[in-house]
Amino acid sequence: MNKKNLLPMILAITMLIGACATPTAQPTAVPAPTTAPTVAPTLAPTIAPSPAPLTFTDASKRTVKLNKPAQRIISIAPSNTEILFAVGAGKQVVGRDDLSDFPAEAKSVTSIGSTFKKLNTEAIVALKPDLVLAANLTAAEQVKSLEDLGITVYVLGNPKDLEGLYQNLITVGQLTGHEDDAKKLNESLKKRVSAVTDKTKVVTAKPKVFYEIDATDPLKPWTTGAGTFIDTLITMAGGQNVGALLKDPFAQMSSEEVVKQNPDIILLGDAKFGTTVDSVGKRAGWNAIAAVKNNKVLPFDDDLASRPGPRLVDGLEALAKVLQPDLFK
Repeated sequence: MNKKNLLPMILAITMLIGACATPTAQPTAVPAPTTAPTVAPTLAPTIAPSPAPLTFTDASKRTVKLNKPAQRIISIAPSNTEILFAVGAGKQVVGRDDLSDFPAEAKSVTSIGSTFKKLNTEAIVALKPDLVLAANLTAAEQVKSLEDLGITVYVLGNPKDLEGLYQNLITVGQLTGHEDDAKKLNESLKKRVSAVTDKTKVVTAKPKVFYEIDATDPLKPWTTGAGTFIDTLITMAGGQNVGALLKDPFAQMSSEEVVKQNPDIILLGDAKFGTTVDSVGKRAGWNAIAAVKNNKVLPFDDDLASRPGPRLVDGLEALAKVLQPDLFK
């Protein structure tokens, strides 16, 4: 083959090689990274802590626990019933003793009967109470009989003075969930007490008072000695309790001693039991007593002086009007 024919052949072979060569690959676009969605952490459900039990020490030095303020209450003392209604817990009272007759609403509450002898535990259990409110006068055997049935009992102490009464109101408020109501009640009561004592504390002429509790034996009527609420209220109201000379809180005073003491005022706390003003004047020798001669033998609502509840302040106001009428017209 000559050179003239060789050149076209070389060119043809070169072009064929170029056509058969592998083409250069184009770069593939890499997608931009996608931001992962934010996932909120799963929170464990919040569980409210159970409230701590309410713990009290009652007048019998017993520890009493409630899981929450009592909602179904049975009162087995008239003073306790009055306190419950006074602090705003009246709707929580599902049972009462026979003598609980104040306020009027209390009479519509189911009665469990008398508390002087054996308690009607069947009636109490049937009412499903979460608290029975007892008093110092409640027999220890009665308290135990209720405890043996699994019933929670709180014994409310008998206050010795008004400060003790105020504390009892707070305690019942705590037991029933009405502590704020009890505090407001105390504020009101204290103002009323001050309205009386601010006037009587400067009194010098204090009448002698014989307070009769029970004249079943008119020759030896029962009266109240020193340290009782009746004695305290008479003193605060501006009087002198002639029974204060007795050694016992409640005792009989001979008819001769009453005549000797010659009280200026005789208050018949036993009027609701049938003792009358006329019958007092007919007792031997009593016509010589100043109170009888001056028509100062007066019936008095004993519930206002002997029930250790908020109506003791009513009793103080009533006594002040009788003993110091010129100050409380």
